[in-house]
Amino acid sequence: MIWASRLAGFLLFRVLKTGSDTRFDDIRSHFFKFAGFWAGQILWVWVVSLPVVILNSPAVSDPARGGGNPSFGTAADILGVILFAIGLFWEAVGDVQKYLFKSSHPPKGQPCTKGLWRFSRHPPYFGEITLHWGLWALCLSPALHSPLSTNAKRAQYASVAAPIFTMLLLLFLSGIPTAEKPTSKKYFLLSHKSSTNRDSNNNSSPPQSSSFTREEDGSAIWTNYKSYLHKTSILFPIPPSLYKPLPGWFKRTVLLDFPMYKFDEDKDGKEAIEEERRKRAEA
Repeated sequence: MIWASRLAGFLLFRVLKTGSDTRFDDIRSHFFKFAGFWAGQILWVWVVSLPVVILNSPAVSDPARGGGNPSFGTAADILGVILFAIGLFWEAVGDVQKYLFKSSHPPKGQPCTKGLWRFSRHPPYFGEITLHWGLWALCLSPALHSPLSTNAKRAQYASVAAPIFTMLLLLFLSGIPTAEKPTSKKYFLLSHKSSTNRDSNNNSSPPQSSSFTREEDGSAIWTNYKSYLHKTSILFPIPPSLYKPLPGWFKRTVLLDFPMYKFDEDKDGKEAIEEERRKRAEA
């Protein structure tokens, strides 16, 4: 309830302040895409609720039905509370810091590096993942400290699907993948405005996607952003001075900065410029 109330309250506050949630702009006008999104949300809510639902089932927590009810304070309880508190802190503080940063109208092309965002490119996602691992640990005590039936223990251990599902969702579907490349694309285009403007002002000339003309006053934006990516961990909070010298293979594997998140200047950059030119020409 604490987690859901905090998240729902912040999202409601942000929508009331900004007037919309831009994450849904591409799917709001497509019925089936939007329906699929809500169906996915239903599945997500059910999966992340499994640890608590199974904990409260009679076979797990009712001694009269073969369950167990150990006193609070086991190692799993303490670990769960610690992980939950860390996750809630990183998620809540990260959201507030990002909102305040955007509200301050920072210079164009400047990524948020305030507070927790200095150590991670996605502190709310790190917090969300950590929080759900904490919730799972917090529900495990009956399986670890009570003589439950084999099936009841299996059900409790199987509820690990909740934090794993959340982690996979944020790493491969609706989290980091929907943020990394679009953000890189934004900064890339800010540094290449003149190449997208040139052909919109001269429609008789076909676009030359192979040549990128950098806008003079924005030429450093993309370079600075690439430097920011190089020194800032994608998920786990790590000081930039420690993260920057780490080998690329270590970042791509152990630290989960997968190649799928990378914005390719040759392929993705050319497509971004052509798309921007078409939009300007149609306007």
